[in-house]
Amino acid sequence: MKMTFLENIMSQFNAAADVLQLSDSDMEMLTTPNKVITANLVIKMDDGSFRMFPAFRVQHNNVRGPYKGGLRYHPDVDLEEAKSLAMLMSYKCAVADIPFGGGKGGIEVNPKALSSRELEALSRAFIRAMQCDLGPEKDVPAPDVYTNETIMDWMEDEYSRLAGRETPAVITGKSVKNHGSLGRDDATAKGAYFIIKKAVKALGMEGRKLTVAVQGFGNAGYNIARMLEDDGNFTVVAVSDSKGAVYIKGGVHADSIMRHKKEEGMIDGIYYKGSVCEEIEHKHMSNQELLELDVDILIPAALEGQITKDNAPNIKAKIIAELANGPVTFGADRILDKKGVLVLPDILANAGGVTVSYFEWYQNMHDEKWSRERVYGKLRGKMEKAFDDINAIRQKRRVSFRTAAFVYAIQCIMQAGKGKHWP
Repeated sequence: MKMTFLENIMSQFNAAADVLQLSDSDMEMLTTPNKVITANLVIKMDDGSFRMFPAFRVQHNNVRGPYKGGLRYHPDVDLEEAKSLAMLMSYKCAVADIPFGGGKGGIEVNPKALSSRELEALSRAFIRAMQCDLGPEKDVPAPDVYTNETIMDWMEDEYSRLAGRETPAVITGKSVKNHGSLGRDDATAKGAYFIIKKAVKALGMEGRKLTVAVQGFGNAGYNIARMLEDDGNFTVVAVSDSKGAVYIKGGVHADSIMRHKKEEGMIDGIYYKGSVCEEIEHKHMSNQELLELDVDILIPAALEGQITKDNAPNIKAKIIAELANGPVTFGADRILDKKGVLVLPDILANAGGVTVSYFEWYQNMHDEKWSRERVYGKLRGKMEKAFDDINAIRQKRRVSFRTAAFVYAIQCIMQAGKGKHWP
């Protein structure tokens, strides 16, 4: 039977709990949400009828600071999965050493079926329903699945209207013109780039051009492919989307593939490098084949549960960087660790997004506006320190990098909790 996302996260947590020999009460405090808020949002549709949309917000743990996490619009939003993601966010914030706890929210809706006016009405209704539980020092939502900067702008405006004052720090992921942060558009990939560079150095893999395969060509997948391509020390030989993968031995051209994807709705097809209309020789393959390519670095940036105990023995990459949440299952992680594969877990590898969200919140709280270069510089410092701290635990405890990351996060949360929620 396939392990659920919650079961996978709990298995990862339990491995760290065993290392730390946590008590039952500590484990309960670390895994149970502080609060779950539910509401039914009623809005007037364009045809004059009224519809009700279930909504929720999970607030996991705030001993380190305000709850922080995305808000997704999807017809199949799942409260149990949201609890897992909120818990994961608590650990991710601790790993990145930012003063937030974990949160996650959702509205049960197909946003593609709503007009812009209806979406705005729904977004504002969410803020009205959750107002008492949100705020710059309480809970700070951000974009997630099918939400974006426009929706965040509407939400910030509604909260500020209700509060009677401009309150930009209540929401992150806003547009730059509305107190958003420069550098947030590619923050997840940028953080992963810094971590991959550290891993390459730690494993002594410098000095030659390294091959890379990227599964998933959304925002994060595209940007990490582009960054590694621009670096000059990497050759991204394969990328994929939900429709399949393409392999180009000499290296893909990320911008050309993204342009084709936007025009044709898929990455497969004819690729042009720069302005030269030259067809690049390429090979079609499945997403599964991409995962098992003989490359130095594999970057799963799509869905959870892509690498399991069934295909883990076939993985040939030396480094796996999880840009997606939970792409490597607990069973696969154990197999890969025994094979000597360094798996950079999601709570570290994709923490760049929430880190720059924190930078946005900080700028809003202090009425500052940072340059992109300053954002990147501070992000690099956070990510590199996290890698070094976790790697030290990995070597001292003789555990996998993932378990070391959870150990580090749990220790940070428990230390902050002393004298607060913990005796």
